[in-house]
Amino acid sequence: MTGDKLQIFIAMCAYMAFVIGIGLYYAKRANESSENYFLGGRTLGPWVTAMSAEASDMSGWLLMGLPGVAYWCGLSDAIWTAIGLGIGTYVNWLFVAKRLRRYSAVAGDAITVPDFFSNRFKENKKVIMTIAALFILIFFTVYAASCFVTVGKLFSTLFGVKYQYMMVAGALFVVLYTILGGFLAESASDFMQAIVMVFVLVFVFIVGTSVAGGISAVLKNAKDIPGFFEFFGIAQPTVVDGVQQVSEAGKPLFGEAGHYGFLTILSTLSWGLGYFGMPQVLLRFMAIRKSEEITMSRRIATVWCFVSLFAAVSIGMIGRALYPSELLTQSSAESIFILMATKLLPALFAGIAMAGILAATISSSDSYLLIAASAFAKNIYQGIIKKNANDQEVMVVSRVVLILISILGMIIALDETSVIFTVVSFAWAGFGATFGPIMLFSLFWKRTTRSGAIAGMISGGVMVFVWKLLLKPLGGIFGIYELLPAFIISCIVIVIVSLISEEPSEEIQKEFELAKTYEC
Repeated sequence: MTGDKLQIFIAMCAYMAFVIGIGLYYAKRANESSENYFLGGRTLGPWVTAMSAEASDMSGWLLMGLPGVAYWCGLSDAIWTAIGLGIGTYVNWLFVAKRLRRYSAVAGDAITVPDFFSNRFKENKKVIMTIAALFILIFFTVYAASCFVTVGKLFSTLFGVKYQYMMVAGALFVVLYTILGGFLAESASDFMQAIVMVFVLVFVFIVGTSVAGGISAVLKNAKDIPGFFEFFGIAQPTVVDGVQQVSEAGKPLFGEAGHYGFLTILSTLSWGLGYFGMPQVLLRFMAIRKSEEITMSRRIATVWCFVSLFAAVSIGMIGRALYPSELLTQSSAESIFILMATKLLPALFAGIAMAGILAATISSSDSYLLIAASAFAKNIYQGIIKKNANDQEVMVVSRVVLILISILGMIIALDETSVIFTVVSFAWAGFGATFGPIMLFSLFWKRTTRSGAIAGMISGGVMVFVWKLLLKPLGGIFGIYELLPAFIISCIVIVIVSLISEEPSEEIQKEFELAKTYEC
């Protein structure tokens, strides 16, 4: 290992040791009860709530997936996605956060998302809880796989070790850390990781812009590529067997600019709809200590989100100016942040930047694993299989499930040609369409019924698979992002089924009204 690589490795190891220290610090408190382990006892302050929500949400795709899209095909796909996510972040904090914090306390002091849905509709037979828990298990397994792909690509690119070995090693580290400390450790470390993430993004953006010759030079290079710097067009790399072709002069080849029409823009903006159904974000809303602190959290989260997204998209475009022909496949393009950091920064600073990717990955994967494990242990095992299970049993089962989910995630992540952005987009659509509509209707429409909730979740979740696997390959209007049609269909189904089914009980309606003004 060269001197530079050794410095990078030392910086990353120091960071990992610090993260494990956080897990050990919170381990005792986390194991006091399942509420502490899964929701931290509702004790999060506004800064930790905001920063941990964004860090766990954005994951490694912010530093690898999004810059990779901008590097590969230019501004449009990346920027419209970023705009959708920015708007979604703000609207979710503005309308959902406070109401969910209040309603989750009113509805049986729910500590998981399936708990909330089940309590909201006063279930005796835990059908909603079971369906919600199963969808969480499915989509978070896919989500965890995307994080493991990120870790594998990071370490294999840095140290030249086989991707599969590095992916498994990174996954084992994440599992160990999550088992140790639970939600408190996860949220505390996520706060720190959010700071690391935004710092390295902005730092690499500034250094990259300077080395590329300034903003004008970056823009000139982008405008020279057909469709690369357009809001309504998209660059199309000339590829053979998935590899971009290069001219004799070493210049990467592009075809004519593609059209980026209104339907495509609407489809890409729909990424913002996913926020309404993201369990890792919704749990932070439920865990904040006081509902009035949400206003501050919203401002912090929104600023963090917009700064980070802008820097990530810009890094992809700067990378194309600096290293036009070094990354010639869509999968390898997702390493542009790694390439820029290791080439442009001193080794120790590069190690900190790489720790930023690791931070993003850990902050997300621990959330995904913990929420998926809690969905089974708390909602299926204790809620259905063994109703008299005590807290210790629940936590043991959650850790066993966590390990099994991790193994499945590692199997999915074995393919080193996986595109992080693509894997994440499918899981994001799954959560957005399954839980987003029913969350909004549960919080804001008194007439929503249990039958409507069940039908909405199933229709939304199933439609994501149907659209992605059966309809999208047909192209044309069916080529839009599966989240948009699945979200709309779920909303329609919830309204129709709720209106034709029996009106909610008086107890449910009174609780709905109480949640509007409940102080907590």
